[in-house]
Amino acid sequence: MSAILELPIINSPAMWIIYLVAITFTVTLLIRKNSKSKHGKTKRWLPRALIGIVGGAIVGFLIYLGGNTLDLFGVELPGPVGTWASATFAGSGLAIASFPHSKPWRKIVASISILAYLVAGATGINALYGLNPTLGSVFGIVEEDQITLPDLNADNRAAPTQPLASTWQAPADMPSVGERGSVPIPGTTSGFVARDAGIYLPPAALVDNAPALPVVIMMMGYVGNPDPTIISDVLDQFAADHNGLAPIVVVADQLGGQGDVDPACADSAKYGNAETYVTTDVVNWVNANLNVIQDPKYWTVAGYSNGGGCAAKYGAKDPGTFKNIISVSGEQYPGSETPEAVQADIYGGDAAAFEASKPINIFQAAPAGTYAGMTAIFTAGSEDPNFVSMATTVSNATQALGIATTLFIVQGADHGGDAVSGGLTEGFNVLYPVLGLSTGS
Repeated sequence: MSAILELPIINSPAMWIIYLVAITFTVTLLIRKNSKSKHGKTKRWLPRALIGIVGGAIVGFLIYLGGNTLDLFGVELPGPVGTWASATFAGSGLAIASFPHSKPWRKIVASISILAYLVAGATGINALYGLNPTLGSVFGIVEEDQITLPDLNADNRAAPTQPLASTWQAPADMPSVGERGSVPIPGTTSGFVARDAGIYLPPAALVDNAPALPVVIMMMGYVGNPDPTIISDVLDQFAADHNGLAPIVVVADQLGGQGDVDPACADSAKYGNAETYVTTDVVNWVNANLNVIQDPKYWTVAGYSNGGGCAAKYGAKDPGTFKNIISVSGEQYPGSETPEAVQADIYGGDAAAFEASKPINIFQAAPAGTYAGMTAIFTAGSEDPNFVSMATTVSNATQALGIATTLFIVQGADHGGDAVSGGLTEGFNVLYPVLGLSTGS
């Protein structure tokens, strides 16, 4: 079962096999002779097939347009999603048109083909966004093997007196890439029930007498998984360019359950103590189990989409833990997609409490000097206008407070994987010298 869940479905043989199966069904359904009615009248197949294909394509495109018009998905769906929706329903329309006046075997093929088209369409849209690399992750199950953590060196956690990049000598046996996996982090204080966290250990963390390294606590989107794949791929490239140095990463689950509810980065009776889980339980676990520098200058809270809103909020509330923020395509505030429901469900209808939870309001209410030495990076895809607007609004607020702020627009990206990898790449371009992992300015 584990092998099936770990099956890659982006740019993989499995993806192309899924597409080939759908094409094979299409050819099989199209190759058909005209049939005769009871009265001997010829029932021409190709016109009926064409009607089914065109009708299905129109239905798929209308669903795509309706989703954008009604904002059913919280983001503007890009044009290629409409193409996939039209193609998926066009195939289903062909299958439906195949049922009348057909032999039993053809009805069976048509029935199975509908499922094949739906799977192919879902696979294509998933590949377009690039956020769920395996079959398991599509269903909220991240089957990363549990990682073996290096021995803890509790006496080697102080901030370095010089940038690590200027003193670190990589041993000859250092691995060329890091390791990723998963680990359970219990909700000891919060009582929050979270899925296993994703972990990334860079090459420099995998050698004997490894140095204490900076740490990133990352959160992914809603609906989403604590999957370390994208950030580990980005940091493996940085490590390759910087003598094996990169932050250790913990991808925490701020959603809980199966990742299908949104606690809005807060503690609540309805969804549990999500905020305390990340800011207390995960932070305590990191300090107790990982060879990280125990100085907030070297701690980063990061997130994508829903997680980006959480990152901005937690960074604003707790600069004594996190001196760095990366918000990739992040919400302007947790719950920005459904503010009325969040105010009612999370804050018991208390409008003042909801307003006080918003990152900009937290930043602006803090005493002068609270954010001295803080660095914040906000990014969004150029084809994701709502989130570009939100990133711009929050970055303007942090810059006005004197926080070292970067706003970066990932050209050509929407709200998918390219926006995540591009945003994280820019984030670490900015943070590497701040964290002492490069000697640049």
